[in-house]
Amino acid sequence: MAALRQLRTAIPLLLVIAGAAPAWARPQPTPGFSWHGFNSVPGGSVPWNIVVLLTLLTLLPALILSMTPFVRLIVVFHFLRQALGTQTTPSNQILIGLALILTFFLMQPVGAAIYADAILPLDAGHITMAGALDRAIVPLRHFMLKYTREKDLALFVELAREPRPARPEDLGLRIVAPAYLLSELQAGFRIGAALFLPFLVIDLVVAAITTSVGMLQLPPVVISTPLKILLFVVVDGWNLLIGSLMRSFT
Repeated sequence: MAALRQLRTAIPLLLVIAGAAPAWARPQPTPGFSWHGFNSVPGGSVPWNIVVLLTLLTLLPALILSMTPFVRLIVVFHFLRQALGTQTTPSNQILIGLALILTFFLMQPVGAAIYADAILPLDAGHITMAGALDRAIVPLRHFMLKYTREKDLALFVELAREPRPARPEDLGLRIVAPAYLLSELQAGFRIGAALFLPFLVIDLVVAAITTSVGMLQLPPVVISTPLKILLFVVVDGWNLLIGSLMRSFT
């Protein structure tokens, strides 16, 4: 009898819960969140907008690093490691970390200009997101044009089939970014080739000496690698290399 009375008491409660279930199943608006895409077009799909935004955030580091001195620095560092004959020392993580720190050092004035011209007005509500992006591109484009060869700019203007502008500042980022990347690769390879030559001479001299004395079973790398490392340490190679790289951006 007690169980029957408990069942009778529970039936109305279950009916109330069942009747309220459709209301729970309806999608509830999220307070404080309204996203309609970059152009604020109503009717956009929020999940797809989030997917596009996350994809852009994933590609953003690679795009930014391609428009900074990071390219030239990392190319030169890898040439140095190959010239010294040390396969994994310094490791990739160390070289990338050093290149990132030096990139931050070089790009700090550009970042300060972007913050003052674009981010602060955007936070104050004086400009829109599109206006902030247009303002942020100006210091970055000025930095890239400073180290981009006219030959590379002319190449991409020709490939894009655009009219030749009166000034390089009139070029869009579509032309400036790949031309800058090509110029940085060229500069990195030139510095790397010049860096490779003295260590190549050591390899040739050691190989000639070991061959002339009949040490055919001994690989020349076993002798030349310590000599190259010793030479690099004696002349304070890291200080000379970093100093030369930093002065190449002034």
